[in-house]
Amino acid sequence: MSLHASADAPRDSRAGASVLDDLEWRGLIADSTDRDALRAALAGGSVRFYIGFDPTAPSLHMGNLLQIVTAMRLQRAGHTPYMLVGGATGMIGDPRDSGERTLNSLDTVKDWVERVRRQIEPFVSFAGDPGFTGTNGATMVNNYDWTAGLSTIDFLRDIGKHFPVNRMLARDTVRSRLESGISYTEFSYVLLQSMDFLQLFRDHGVTLQHGGADQWGNISAGVELIRRADGGHAHAFTTPLITKADGTKYGKSEGGALWLDPAMMSPYAFHQFWLNVEDVKVGEMLRFFTFLSHEEIEALEAETAEKPFLRSGQKALADHMTTLVHGSAETDQAKAAAAALFGGGDLTSLSVATLAAALSEAGSVRVARGGALPSVVDLLVESGLSASRGEARRTIGEGGAYLNNERVTDPEASVSESDLLGGSWLVLRRGKKRFAGVEIA
Repeated sequence: MSLHASADAPRDSRAGASVLDDLEWRGLIADSTDRDALRAALAGGSVRFYIGFDPTAPSLHMGNLLQIVTAMRLQRAGHTPYMLVGGATGMIGDPRDSGERTLNSLDTVKDWVERVRRQIEPFVSFAGDPGFTGTNGATMVNNYDWTAGLSTIDFLRDIGKHFPVNRMLARDTVRSRLESGISYTEFSYVLLQSMDFLQLFRDHGVTLQHGGADQWGNISAGVELIRRADGGHAHAFTTPLITKADGTKYGKSEGGALWLDPAMMSPYAFHQFWLNVEDVKVGEMLRFFTFLSHEEIEALEAETAEKPFLRSGQKALADHMTTLVHGSAETDQAKAAAAALFGGGDLTSLSVATLAAALSEAGSVRVARGGALPSVVDLLVESGLSASRGEARRTIGEGGAYLNNERVTDPEASVSESDLLGGSWLVLRRGKKRFAGVEIA
């Protein structure tokens, strides 16, 4: 997998106090500990903060990306990130509303830990931000390192004694699961995550944690554990959950996840996702995810409201996010593929991987390679662009059929080997907007 954090992304404000102003302007603060104390801490020097990622899938997704981008904002403002991959908590999984998680094997979790670690690494600087003489370099940690050797007795004595059961039962997710059933394993997850904060507080001086709004119970419990166990003071904030215009969530549990691994979601599909964000959500997405300036975002919001047909906000969002995650070359390929599929570009300039991804996303069929290659009429029917051979012939006769963006004028035309893009692909189009891919295999 290949992920690319944009080194040329505009920098957020350097002043410690103003990073919180920026987060507030972007709507990125859902819950927080005392806001004045948090502001003072961020203004008082480089704060060591952490964000955790549980490897409950082989790839990070959209919600994780928001936390990564938030960590990047904090580091660019001079603060010091600790990126935690949950080799221990990933074996359990945070309780969710939809029922008990399937526990993955140790080998699976270890593999996913490594995948997730590699995905995170390009986004933060381990050498430190050059604007701060490299003193705030990121550190990668794995909570399996301090959890695996911990005895049950020590865990209960040192951690469990600080957690009143009535407060654990009051957590929204736990309360919603009590009737349908929740295992002690998931019930105790909050203790493990809170212990992570305490461990990082003790060993590294980490005093701030951030995460998604659905993690507020776990995060605030960690703040409280630091106070109860060590008499320490820590800070926390959460970002809002990302929802569609109808209020439903994006995410791997709900389906339709935006995966960061290009093997699970192609850069073309990734670009298309952002390009198709609803008009009412595009301003929020620009604020949440991009490093565009306030002025640039406000201008795009205004243009989207006044001229939605231009899709200026979506185009800027798609280009920015695809470049951030997959690199500028993949952004260029995704844009070229979209243009070429609708007749506005050169299909032969596309890589086979991009072409295959774009056609699979748009809809494609596979045709077995036999002796002679099929006719265009047969392919129009096979691809679903025409309902019958007669309709396919009429389409060709009316000048509405295209093979690889070239108009087909002969109803008897067949495909030749030289027509195959990348040795196996064809692009059929009927009219201006209906097209389909055909893989000859």
